[in-house]
Amino acid sequence: MLSLSIKTALPGFSLDVTWEAGEKVVALFGPSGAGKTLTLQSLAGLVRPDQGRIVVAGRVFFDSARGINVRPQERRLGYVFQGYALFPHLSVEDNVGYGLRALARGARHRRVAEVMDRLGLGGQARRRPRELSGGQQQRVALGRALAVDPGLLLLDEPLSALDAPLRRLLREELMQIVSEWGVPTVLVTHDLTEAFQLAERIVIYDDGRVVQAAPKSELLSRPASAQVARLLGVRNILDGTVLKATPEIIQLRWRGYTLEAINSPSRGWLPPPGTPVVFFIRPEYVRLIRKDRPGPDPTHYMNRMEGRVVGQVDQGATWALSFAVDGAAPHAREAYDLEIEVPRLVHEMLEIGREHRWAISMHRGSIHVLPHA
Repeated sequence: MLSLSIKTALPGFSLDVTWEAGEKVVALFGPSGAGKTLTLQSLAGLVRPDQGRIVVAGRVFFDSARGINVRPQERRLGYVFQGYALFPHLSVEDNVGYGLRALARGARHRRVAEVMDRLGLGGQARRRPRELSGGQQQRVALGRALAVDPGLLLLDEPLSALDAPLRRLLREELMQIVSEWGVPTVLVTHDLTEAFQLAERIVIYDDGRVVQAAPKSELLSRPASAQVARLLGVRNILDGTVLKATPEIIQLRWRGYTLEAINSPSRGWLPPPGTPVVFFIRPEYVRLIRKDRPGPDPTHYMNRMEGRVVGQVDQGATWALSFAVDGAAPHAREAYDLEIEVPRLVHEMLEIGREHRWAISMHRGSIHVLPHA
């Protein structure tokens, strides 16, 4: 179990965060400059917070009220720095054994050999970092961190400097290594895919604050606020007004239309009519109603409206469509009202490139309503 509550004031920036994690891997996710690395450095003892408390597996690393600040070398942590920070003048085996210099020569050699063998580096002992592939460098950096048998592994944007194809490959390798070693891990990243693939719990940072901490399964379906939704890259974040709310449904007014969304039973939220709210629907959940097949009566479709595709972006496997709703009141921010995402095959089959007028529908279960900021 990891429990952290710290405050640190720096010129032009302040960090004030509190979170707990019991999962094997927790990700600190957010934009650059949000305070994620500063938190990691505080965990490692490289930065002393102004106040607060850090406890890892029942051991107090830092407690400003009691004057406790355990030295970095006594915290038994493994740290993989951004870009790996391998020592270029040292061999692979010397890099891996760098944190074991206090051990007797024989014990150090045995531990290095064990770690290198587990990481598939047995044949690379005398090579220098510059002679290694990106994947091999990652394993050396992990080996150096894991050789000390850490109680906690800290990963600071370990894949950020790599190109996309290599990053995807090494992300899978990193996930396998972390899983096999079973060391509790804190990962810092601004890559949402990386956070979701590697971590069980995600702590979202913004401007030195934690804006939500939750299991990853909850985040995309239940972001705590519009701010969190934006940080998660959610599109179609829209402003509406409540018409009616019951424990089961919320009716909204948006762009002159009445929309119906399922209310969250766990929230039990009953905003009165006229309450401004924010709601979002993911682009892939907006449904184009086909014209070339007989179907049910148009009233069958939930939250049905008509409009025009006013822009299209080829994203490879999918197309992003910009959709302007008929009769919507003009709004200066965008030239369209919704973004719709369709698979490439659907785009081709329906000839969306030529046919711009469509009816759309949105299932009420796919519309998520949040309090207005």
